[in-house]
Amino acid sequence: MTETREHPLVESAAAPAPAPRREVGAPVERYGGADRACGTQRFVADLRFPAAAQVVLVSVPVGCAEIHHIDVGEATAMPGVLAVMTAADLPSPMPRFGVSHQDRPVLAEGRVTYHGEPVAAVAAETLEVAQAAARAVRVDYTERRGVYSIEDALADSAPLVQEPAIRPDDPLAGTNVLEHARFAWGDNDEAEACTGFVVENVYTFPMVTHFPIEPGGTVVVPTDQGGLDVYSPVQHPYLLQRTIASLVGLPLTRVRVLAPDPGGAFGGKQTPKLEPLLAFLALLTGRTCRLVLSLEQTFQTMRRAGCRITARTGFTDEGEITFHHVGADFQIGAYADVAPRVMSKGSFVSAGPYRIPALRVNGRAVLTNTTPSTAFRGFGSPQVTWATENQLDAAARRLGLDGLEIRRRNLVARGEEFIRGDSPAAADGDWAQSLEKAAQLIGWDRPPAPNRGRGIAVGIKPGATSGLSQSLVRLLSDGSAIVYAGTSDMGQGARTLWQQILSDELGIPLDRVTVVSGDTNAVPFDLQTSASRSTVFMGSAVVEACRDVRGKVLELFAEATGVTEGELGHAPGVLITPDGDLPLVRAARQALGSLHGEFIGQGTRRLRGERGHPLGGDAAFYEFNATAIEVEVDVETGELLLTKHVTVSDVGTELNPLQVVSQDEGAAIMGLGHSQMEQLLLDDHGRIRNLGALDYRIPTFNDVPVEFVSAAIENHDGPGPYGSKGISEGALLCTAGALGAAVAHATGVVIPDLPLTPERVWTALQTRGTKPLTGNARTANEGNAEQC
Repeated sequence: MTETREHPLVESAAAPAPAPRREVGAPVERYGGADRACGTQRFVADLRFPAAAQVVLVSVPVGCAEIHHIDVGEATAMPGVLAVMTAADLPSPMPRFGVSHQDRPVLAEGRVTYHGEPVAAVAAETLEVAQAAARAVRVDYTERRGVYSIEDALADSAPLVQEPAIRPDDPLAGTNVLEHARFAWGDNDEAEACTGFVVENVYTFPMVTHFPIEPGGTVVVPTDQGGLDVYSPVQHPYLLQRTIASLVGLPLTRVRVLAPDPGGAFGGKQTPKLEPLLAFLALLTGRTCRLVLSLEQTFQTMRRAGCRITARTGFTDEGEITFHHVGADFQIGAYADVAPRVMSKGSFVSAGPYRIPALRVNGRAVLTNTTPSTAFRGFGSPQVTWATENQLDAAARRLGLDGLEIRRRNLVARGEEFIRGDSPAAADGDWAQSLEKAAQLIGWDRPPAPNRGRGIAVGIKPGATSGLSQSLVRLLSDGSAIVYAGTSDMGQGARTLWQQILSDELGIPLDRVTVVSGDTNAVPFDLQTSASRSTVFMGSAVVEACRDVRGKVLELFAEATGVTEGELGHAPGVLITPDGDLPLVRAARQALGSLHGEFIGQGTRRLRGERGHPLGGDAAFYEFNATAIEVEVDVETGELLLTKHVTVSDVGTELNPLQVVSQDEGAAIMGLGHSQMEQLLLDDHGRIRNLGALDYRIPTFNDVPVEFVSAAIENHDGPGPYGSKGISEGALLCTAGALGAAVAHATGVVIPDLPLTPERVWTALQTRGTKPLTGNARTANEGNAEQC
């Protein structure tokens, strides 16, 4: 694997390069990186709670069942058992929670809606006793007909996943569609009249799991004041605090969430899942309750939504898109979680970053008796991007163009709208630079070797559409400093960035900066850690807090020295005085004098939503990526060897080039997972057949490309500190599109279904032969020869 830091082909004249800095822009090693790599990072499961009760969950071995009775008598009588909680032990009606729909019960009540849903929880003095008692719980149930696929769920006679009573006043409550999202613009008839040919196809994207290195887990401690301390590696501590406080009827001040740095989250740890159950169990027993899931159980708590996309796209004979119609059915699982948002946000950008006169999108969030899906890196964009990028390649083959040229003809320019209609959005970067850079680095113009092919694709994802991050910075009298920031550092390097920013803004060495996070009793409010927002939102709040500190140093320095405030100024790391620049730390000491003390600065970054906008507001920024892949196909086995993988992201400004590379590589390799090998497989009873690491494949170092190139485009045009944008998801958005195109180029076979496993590739080769592809076999030419 190689790491290449590249610079843009053309620097934007509109935004001058920022002034040189010391730490921001330097490849500072990530805080906690070595501990994660060496296995010394302490996750929730590693924290010691000597008197904790151990909790084990009870479930039934099917995906859909009616619960008649749960006999806990034998289990309760076992020595060492503290409690066996069922739905009967919880308030009536059953407490339910969720960020968009209050549909998720604390425990299953009367019915099981997915494989692994807990129906009871045992708390015991030891894990061994809890496990034995869980086995002694007798669940009398009848398996019911479940719906385990999108087709099953949308069938006329499909049983309902959720009781209509859970969704009162919802006109869709009698169906398995939880929500719709419809977007449209342009004159479709006019666009059809301008169309030379139409490409029509159906694509599928698999359900996949997050597979963090840290298993799920929660510890809840009842406090002497009648409150709860909740330990959970959650991405949104304040959301968890609000959820639990509401469910158990406590004020926010009595619920403290402590969130150790997660061992990977990728969106899967945003929302509460089993924490409310542990909270009720801790209140019932009066004991600290500790639950640590196995990897298999973690699979049953979160996943990415699978998707079936029907796409119909018109093109002129010159390769320009005239219209794009998309039907996207997201298989979201048994409960809403944040999946309706995933569906709507993904559907919103299903046209891609292209110039499209007319669009029709109908997205649906479809309930099934499967693990509830949640946020996952890319947030709905990888699914629709897979379809849209394939449509462009199909048209290119039809016209005798290549994948690069057809994208050149349709990609929007900076400032040009790619979302039209009532809620337009325009390109916030020179995205063509990323496309051209990817083509250059892959060697697009050179012919590939035999059995090799190349593909190129682009992807886009909206960043946060609203948000609030608050930060405090304390400059202490000895010249050290503390930054308080609620962002969860789940491996993206947030702590390191705050150190770098503070170091430059206050002129303090990195090793004298401490970052405090992950404790709702210690850090100011932060709405969430998601959507690649941390740098833009919390980073801006930290910058503002630092500048607030500098302003207060100036004020007190003036008071202490008699120099008027008008004669003073401040800049990163210095106080500007009539006698010249004074290091800020020295100025602060002089201002504080013999009383010592400290300076406290506060920073806030707020983005309010936009009433009436389908996403609640336009995105603060858009992540854009261009990916190019060269692949060698073994036509005897269907095995793929990625000989080169290039990813180029539009980053605004690299605050830490090392972290940009690591985030890009991580996203790209994660994208290879759902592109090549990852998929959750179900049996006829809705049970996941490939639970765990032995049967569920993720990319390892044996699977990464022979040559890997990560590059960035810097135009300093982002809304974050020093012109930065959010990154970390871009390189995953279009991995599948680039790989699929490369396979088609190498073999002549187009495969619309992911993942591209050796079996699937081999089968496709046997079915369709290995002749070079001259057109998409599924392309439909509707013969509208009328030209505009």
